[in-house]
Amino acid sequence: MWAWIILIVSGVFEAVWATALGKSEGFTKLWPTVVFAVGCAISMGGLALALRDIPTGTGYAVWVAVGASLTVIYAMITGQEPVSVIKILLLLGIVGCVIGLKLVGDHETPVA
Repeated sequence: MWAWIILIVSGVFEAVWATALGKSEGFTKLWPTVVFAVGCAISMGGLALALRDIPTGTGYAVWVAVGASLTVIYAMITGQEPVSVIKILLLLGIVGCVIGLKLVGDHETPVA
């Protein structure tokens, strides 16, 4: 259970560092660069911890999906990216697929 919570929080920090990376303008702005570095360290560290108990493929997919979805949502909320029905449906698709990976992964037996 804790591994999944750590993984989700790490995905949130992925969105933080990805957003800060864009705002750093190629690492030319100090504070966005600092936020990027700290967010990246927290995100990667949490991912590494979570992958002790979660299969790598599933964990990585969840981490990326959380980070990518939140990055796009933040950009749409702040007006940096246009909002569209298709984008919202595609984001819901990403989230749905990740939930499916979690559900299938818990009940599936590995193939030798």
